[in-house]
Amino acid sequence: MTDLSNLSRPRGANQERKRLGRGPGSGKGKTSGKGHKGQKARTGHHGIPAWFEGGQMPLQRRMPKRGFNNPNRKEYEVLNVADLARVEESTITPEVLQKYRLASVAGRPVKVLGDGTIDRKIDLKVHAISASAKSKIEAAGGTVELLEA
Repeated sequence: MTDLSNLSRPRGANQERKRLGRGPGSGKGKTSGKGHKGQKARTGHHGIPAWFEGGQMPLQRRMPKRGFNNPNRKEYEVLNVADLARVEESTITPEVLQKYRLASVAGRPVKVLGDGTIDRKIDLKVHAISASAKSKIEAAGGTVELLEA
């Protein structure tokens, strides 16, 4: 019966390490399984990063640079006047727009653009609005108030 006092490793589990560079009869003589010359035949070749291309100009430097990414850019939740027409409440704030799923809960500022029409009076409180959207809302008898972004 086998128990913890007389456990032994399975057959073949204990193998002696392969001694490299001990002549052609060993099967790992001369180049010791490293092929011929080159960076991977030298010591310390395991520290080469995956993106290293052997010294040729790397891909991220060969590609052209385009445009400019402004780190201070404000990302707005964009709505149109047509979207506001679907809201039944007379006072529209970002919280009301979240309730109607017209703005996400991410907390980004809301901007209204002028696509579409509106035929009733609304009081709008948003962070930004285009000139055409403001004129359409005011023409319908509504008011626009800008919030701090």
